[in-house]
Amino acid sequence: MIAAFLAFCRIGGCFMVMPGLSSVRVPLQVRLFVAVAATMGLLFHLWAQIAPYANRQPSVLLPTIVSELIVGVLIGLLARLYVLAVQFMGSAIAMLIGFSGMGAGIEDAEPQAPLAAIISLSALVLLFVFNFHHEVVRAIVESYRIAPVNAVFDRRVALVDVTDTLSESFFVMIRLGSPFIAYALLVNLTIGFINKLTPQIPVYFISLPFVLAGGLILIYLGIGTMLGLIADGFVPATLGR
Repeated sequence: MIAAFLAFCRIGGCFMVMPGLSSVRVPLQVRLFVAVAATMGLLFHLWAQIAPYANRQPSVLLPTIVSELIVGVLIGLLARLYVLAVQFMGSAIAMLIGFSGMGAGIEDAEPQAPLAAIISLSALVLLFVFNFHHEVVRAIVESYRIAPVNAVFDRRVALVDVTDTLSESFFVMIRLGSPFIAYALLVNLTIGFINKLTPQIPVYFISLPFVLAGGLILIYLGIGTMLGLIADGFVPATLGR
């Protein structure tokens, strides 16, 4: 029983912050049942790595529970940071093409630009379609080899993992958003020159629909490649170490 609870702490901690399952749109009972089902399914394979360290003494059990929760949250957080980077780049793209009006978020409760919500939700659905949640479960299983139950949580290694994931995730997103950055710089520079040449005409208000149309055409032509690169970069950026 203690071994099952320790496994639930690590798996439940991961699912608590894992992208998709941690959404406010997913009922709490569903998240709980999924965590329990995953724990029961993995416990048979992880029994030999957990049961020898299931000590009932409170002085040993409580630190072990805290350590298991932190390890599970760390695994889920690494995947979550990648999705947050996708949301950040979606918001940046919406702002760069002049389509940054705020609306209701789809995955989260916070307001979000409609274009950013579409990009982040499409990327998240694509990750689940390609079974990348299996990679998260595989990372949980592998974590018992790297961070066994009886080991003390290494804060330095955890911080290195978080910083590496942030660096790699945002580097991938900057590469994906670079066409829109170049487009925004080019278009706004051109509009600025035209405005200087003809100050009597409100060039900004006239050009806004054309800037928005050009940005939407750019998204239409590149959204497939963008989502494919997001899917390709998930495992190397988050769980590849």
